[in-house]
Amino acid sequence: MKLYSQISAAIVALVMLAGAASAFAGKTYTEDEFINNFSGKPKKLVLEKLGEPARKQQSVKPSNADNMVPGGARQEQNSKPVQVEMWYYKNLVKYDDKHTYKETEVTFVNDKVMNIGYFNNR
Repeated sequence: MKLYSQISAAIVALVMLAGAASAFAGKTYTEDEFINNFSGKPKKLVLEKLGEPARKQQSVKPSNADNMVPGGARQEQNSKPVQVEMWYYKNLVKYDDKHTYKETEVTFVNDKVMNIGYFNNR
């Protein structure tokens, strides 16, 4: 019987820890709080505060992009390549007291947050 009570106590402790972890992970932000906390910040800080996103997407330049712009918007030979990556989080930003946006897009340009978007239609 003593073993049963120890196992029960361990299970209760694990459930309480899991609940505390999910409460921390479930933090939501208002639109302004999110922008103030993350705009212009490095990718490392976003990862520390928000954790891994639901999904990631790497921006890819189409192979014929330079031919599509009249006059050619060609990249200068001395310029650095630009890396663009989008991270998507679910139900993270509130737009009123009871509802959150279904998806928040954080766009990094060379590992810094340069654009933030909120969506309900994806």
